[in-house]
Amino acid sequence: MFYAQKAFLRLVCLIAASTIGLVVFSASQAQQNAAAPNQSSAPPALNPAHPETYVVKPGDTLWDIAGMFLRDPWYWPEIWQINPQVHNPHLIYPGDVLSMAFKNGRPVVTVAKGGPGRTVHLSPRVRSEPLEQAIPTIPYATLRAFLSRPAVLNKTELKTLPYIVANQEGVLGSAGHDVYARGTKAATGTVFNVVHRGRPLIDPDDNAVLGYEGIYVGQGRVTQTGDPETVYLTASTRETEVGDYLVPEERVSAANFLPQPPKRKVDGRIISVVDGVSLIGQYQVVVINRGARDGLQRGDVLRAFQAGRTIKDPVRRPGFSKKVRLPDIAAGTIMVFRTFNRMSYALVMEATHPISVLDAVRNP
Repeated sequence: MFYAQKAFLRLVCLIAASTIGLVVFSASQAQQNAAAPNQSSAPPALNPAHPETYVVKPGDTLWDIAGMFLRDPWYWPEIWQINPQVHNPHLIYPGDVLSMAFKNGRPVVTVAKGGPGRTVHLSPRVRSEPLEQAIPTIPYATLRAFLSRPAVLNKTELKTLPYIVANQEGVLGSAGHDVYARGTKAATGTVFNVVHRGRPLIDPDDNAVLGYEGIYVGQGRVTQTGDPETVYLTASTRETEVGDYLVPEERVSAANFLPQPPKRKVDGRIISVVDGVSLIGQYQVVVINRGARDGLQRGDVLRAFQAGRTIKDPVRRPGFSKKVRLPDIAAGTIMVFRTFNRMSYALVMEATHPISVLDAVRNP
């Protein structure tokens, strides 16, 4: 009877997940993450000032909460005591009470669900939780505009993306005017981002072109189908040019994810910063030359290293080279939030020293 009830509970959880269209992190998945080969068998170092209990508040982020308990927030999955009976067990909500304890000599953080409707009952019924009320891993507002506007164009997609073939004669391609496109194959009313191809993104390891910077031009809506299609420009930040690409508007997902160290060794470099500044700070988006083929996935945390300077040795002792390269300096941490085959987007979570393009990124 016990096994039948357990199977039934698992079934209803799967049904609920498919109903609301969410990806559920199971307890076994979290345990596998915690047991990743690059993680030490020693317990993660605690923040010396960690609280014994903490009540989650609106505006909190999982990264900040993890930093309250741990010296290195990305080891959160190792101490988070997941309840496998609860939908989306990695999610935390305002009003939840987090408590620090020790189990077999290792620190664990447990949660007592708080707030209206947050009491957990283990009866065999379909349960749902308001995902939009869960605290995000990172300040999601910092990524919302970025995620809805493509900043990188893959080489392969340039061969298939629809493009602007002409502007109205004698009229600039700007908001309030029509342009003509080919290849959208979209219904009337479909919205596209207009993107200009910028400079190539080159992998410094082998000089391969991984893609191109995507410069956001504006938005347009298909008003007439055919060949060419008529696209009415609803917004513009610069003139739309012949040859600019139309990229389908993406639905911005508020899906959550856990910070974690990569499962494989990663040694890459920053190849671009999205807003084009020379020095990179907290909450800026960077592109790195490592991606899915290197084992990176959403939530992976890497440490950025400022390249060590090469200096002349003022002593010039016999047997030593005249120049010496100083060690790299740990400059901050970044979190991957979208991967491609050979590159990824990452958000700078902390910057203790200036970070620049071509600085190294490695396992924390």
